[in-house]
Order: sequence, then C-alpha cells, then structure tokens
Amino acid sequence: MGNSGSAVKVCTDHQGGINWLSLSPDGQRLLTGSEDGTARLWSTADSQCHGHFQGHESYITFCHLENEAAFTCSADHTIRKWDVVTGQCLAIYRGHTSIVNRILVAKDYLFSGSYDRTARCWSVDKEKQIQEFRGHRNCVLTLAHYSSRDVLEEEEEEEEEERVSRDLLVTGSTDCTVKVWWVSSGRCYQTLLGHTGAVLCLILDAPNRELFSGSTDYTIRTWNIVTGEQLKVFKEHQGSVICLELVNRHLYSGSADRTVKCWLVDTGERIQTYKAHKHSVSTLKYHAGILFTGSGDACARAFNSKSGVLQKIFRGHKFIINCIQIHNELLYTASHDGTLRIWDIRGICKRNKRRLKKERSVQGRSSQKGSLSRLFNNKVGCMVQQENRE
Repeated sequence: MGNSGSAVKVCTDHQGGINWLSLSPDGQRLLTGSEDGTARLWSTADSQCHGHFQGHESYITFCHLENEAAFTCSADHTIRKWDVVTGQCLAIYRGHTSIVNRILVAKDYLFSGSYDRTARCWSVDKEKQIQEFRGHRNCVLTLAHYSSRDVLEEEEEEEEEERVSRDLLVTGSTDCTVKVWWVSSGRCYQTLLGHTGAVLCLILDAPNRELFSGSTDYTIRTWNIVTGEQLKVFKEHQGSVICLELVNRHLYSGSADRTVKCWLVDTGERIQTYKAHKHSVSTLKYHAGILFTGSGDACARAFNSKSGVLQKIFRGHKFIINCIQIHNELLYTASHDGTLRIWDIRGICKRNKRRLKKERSVQGRSSQKGSLSRLFNNKVGCMVQQENRE
C-alpha cells in the first residue's frame, strides 16, 4: 500500500460543509453545493473557482451540472438553474413545501424529490411544473429515470395515453417503498414492496430491465422494472446500505457497517469485501479497475477492485467525505469540513494498468495452452472432449 501523500490542491472557498459534487458531461467543470447556501463552479483545467452562485435562502442539499447550466436544490424548498458563464440565476422552480433532497435532469425534464412526500417534474426551460407524483407516505430521497422504449417491446406497452410520452420516474422513499411513475400522467405504474427500512439509493440498469435499491434494512434488492417482480435480495451487510455503483454486471455497495461489498449481479454471489474503513462508507466510485471510497472517518481510499487489497489512503479531511469524482486521473473529494481536495492518482492508475496488462497476458497464454490441449485431446479421443465443449 502506498503512502497517504498529500492533496495536490485544497480549495477552502466555501464557508460550510460541501454536500454534493457534480462533474459536467464534458469533464471541464465541477460544481459544489454547500451548507453555506451557495454553489461554486470549478475548472478541472486549473482547479480554480470560476463561479459563485448565490441566492438560496438555506443550505444546498444537492447539485447537478450540465455543460451550459447548473442546477441546485435547497432546504429553502426551491430549485435554481444557473448560467455557468455569467453566474446568473436563470430560473427558480417553486412548489415544494419542504426541503428538496434530490434533483435529476433528463432530456427537457427536471425531476425533484422532497421531504413534502412528493416528487415533481418541471420544464427545464419554461420554469413551470409539469407533473406532481403523490403517493409516498414519507419523504422522497432518491430518483432515477428511464424510457419505456428502453425496456418494453411494442406489444407490451399499455394504453394509448402512455404511448405519447413513455418516460418513467423511479422514486425511493423513507416509507420503505420504491415507486415507478408515468411522467405523462403522474400515475403510479408499480409500487415495489419488500424493503423494511428507508430506501437510500437506487441504481437503474434499463437495458437489462433491472433496478437495484439499497436500504436501512441492511439489504439490496433487485427488481424487474417491467413486471415489478423482486428478483434477488443481497443480505450480507450488517448496516444500512448507503451507496451503490454498477459496473460490468458487478454491483458495489457501501454501508454503515464500514465495508463495501462486490456482488455478481447475475448470480447474487458476494465475491469481495473491502475493509479498512473506520466509519460508514458514504460514497464510492469505480475507475479503471480501482474502487475509490469516501468515508465518515474523513479518509478516501483506493482498493484493487479484483483482489480487494487496499492500495492507498488519502488523508487530510477533518469530517465525512460526502462525494467523490474522478477526471483525468485526478481524484476530487468533497467534505463536510467545507473543503474540496484534489489528489493525483496517476501512480495508482499506472500500477493497476500494468497489473491488468500482465493478467491479460497470463490469461492469453493460458487460453493458448488450453486450445493446444483441446486439439490434442480431440485427436486422441480424450474422454474430456464433451466437457471442453460445454
């Protein structure tokens, strides 16, 4: 394991804890939303603050960055849209009656979830509420979005009304349920029952018709988003499941039990546990064969995703790390201590690439030997011929 080292840069502009960190699709900018009621825009090229968005009347809970616009939501019950060049507030979306927890931007839609027990859909450009999703018995904590075109065959689609707009919103709530809604009508399409605790996180895999939900009941559940059927329950965590990441049919789950676990989605088998955290795992991100985690113990960590070996600890924050992002082999960590820290991860990435290259080379030689062996076995009529075919 490498030394902890020190951050390349520490950004201390915020006057309160940073609750979220968002990376623009083009990778040129980062957006931080803070307890101080402001958001700041950072350039990934020079790590300087190039925008300061002020206007919210309470702390910012979550933020989302597009290439040309930034979005923030707040405990002041509103959502705001900002111009990333001028810093001007372009729109204020009003309607929620309590803290707005989460926002999601998809196509021309802006979705939001709130402590007022509702989710809402807004027109991004017209500053107007399009739909309200009412039915949860407690606050809406997490959101996902997909189109039925991604998962349904034509003959499976329901009534003509829904064919006009086939977008669906998924909401997870502290009422222990996940709900799927038609965006066009606001009608609930499915209520997914099974969790016995608050639903804290959702990951959607639309091409495979699957939804993953993590809960305070210590479980992760997989659902068929067309039928609503519960497919699998992952049960080995001993604490709330706080965050999820899905990569190449491997599901990574971070928990209050101080571990991350890796599961094979297709079988439900747990194949790795990543330990060493001294507090809850609050955020995680997979990058180039490395699993990066942020924890309540104020440290970020890098693990070899395959072996589970801890490769590096990033020390310097004073409080919980709420969010991490990775761009151009730099790790960005945002903390409740109010700082954004930037770490150079080129060394770990380079070592990991060499290791992966070596493993592929060994596998290639092994595969070649296997082919020669099968050829020989075929010639002599070996009894394992059928096994090799299988």
